[in-house]
Amino acid sequence: MKLVILDRDGVINEDSDDYIKSVDEFIPYPDSLDAIVRLNQAGYLVAVATNQSGIGRGYYDEKTLTAMHEKLAQQLDQRGGHIDYIAWCPHRPDQDCDCRKPRPGLLQQIGRHFDIRLNDAIMVGDKRADIEAARAVGARPVLVRTGKGERTLAQPSALEGVPVYANLSTFVDHFLNQDA
Repeated sequence: MKLVILDRDGVINEDSDDYIKSVDEFIPYPDSLDAIVRLNQAGYLVAVATNQSGIGRGYYDEKTLTAMHEKLAQQLDQRGGHIDYIAWCPHRPDQDCDCRKPRPGLLQQIGRHFDIRLNDAIMVGDKRADIEAARAVGARPVLVRTGKGERTLAQPSALEGVPVYANLSTFVDHFLNQDA
């Protein structure tokens, strides 16, 4: 099985330092939606691993998160695409859970869901935590400049050997051409 794991905020949709707290604030990048469709068409499973500490902070609830993901599913469906699985962590950083990236719990959950090893998977993110989580499970990390990607680039020690792309669409273009 071929698997690409995506961070959500900043990779699939616009991000905000004030959190994405409502369905109206959840605005997918159109080129990211198209990139996901291309991954689907190429036979890749597409999963999402996303920290959602806004739930633990009381900014929004699980019902709102579900509505955001339903919006994503509808927009992908209109383009002929889909997400195969979404793993999310509701905890605040101070709750010391195993699922919050950079810890590997979300990615391990995805691996268990598909019953696959993650050493052939790719993790696309915009933060250092995404890169560290990918490395913790042996997946290949990729960084995009969207979302908090430019800030992450200011921390070059975390990026050794990590390919960097302008956005998810640019990564998918390169990746699928390489895979062909």
